[in-house]
Amino acid sequence: MATSGTCIVIGASSGMGTAVARRLALAGRKVAMLARRESELTAQATAINDVLGREAAFPFVHDAADVEAAEAMFDRIERELGDVDEVYYVAGVMPEVAIDEFDLAKDRLQVEVNLLGCIAFCNVAARRFLARKAGHIVGVTSVAQDRGRIGRPVYNASKAGMDTYLEALRNRLWRHGVYVTTIRPGFVETPMTAGLELKGAISADRAAELILRARDKKRAIVYVPGKWRLIMFVIRNIPSFVFRKLSI
Repeated sequence: MATSGTCIVIGASSGMGTAVARRLALAGRKVAMLARRESELTAQATAINDVLGREAAFPFVHDAADVEAAEAMFDRIERELGDVDEVYYVAGVMPEVAIDEFDLAKDRLQVEVNLLGCIAFCNVAARRFLARKAGHIVGVTSVAQDRGRIGRPVYNASKAGMDTYLEALRNRLWRHGVYVTTIRPGFVETPMTAGLELKGAISADRAAELILRARDKKRAIVYVPGKWRLIMFVIRNIPSFVFRKLSI
């Protein structure tokens, strides 16, 4: 595990993003915590620093959907905290969508945050890491990207797009000493999934532990937890004419 440089966590005001930031700070890293909700973000950073008794978590208000602001935000973080060597894109939105609802505003938000926000920030990271011949990008997609399910079509599509983008980025950068890890979580207890019946869900902190373990091993694609690799293998191989009849 790297012990120098700054880490950026986008989507750090709750859930897996907060848990990843906390674990990085506890491991001795400087962590730039980015999120749109200022009060929640500041509270989480303060809580981490209070536990450590020192300043290790630094809040930066940033809306992942504001793709034009990514470059300037990256510049600001490096000016204030030093060179960045790890970027974690954990931001994501999953609004409620009725089975007969086709809402372009909700769809646009998911594409902007889940996909375009990732592309904007990781493009900036990729250019800088490529120039330095070092760095690690970790993107958190979802097992939802594996099939087009009836419940949330655009959430599935946005995560699939993010997943494919990260694969292409990995294929571009690996020969230059830059690593890209794709995390595909299954059921995780987060504010985004609150109210859903998620049998066998793991805590956000457990997910963060597995994410950082994958980072340490420089893995390419990791299902979190690992049982989802087999589950999704089965789901991916259900014939389409059968899958469309299933309520999953």
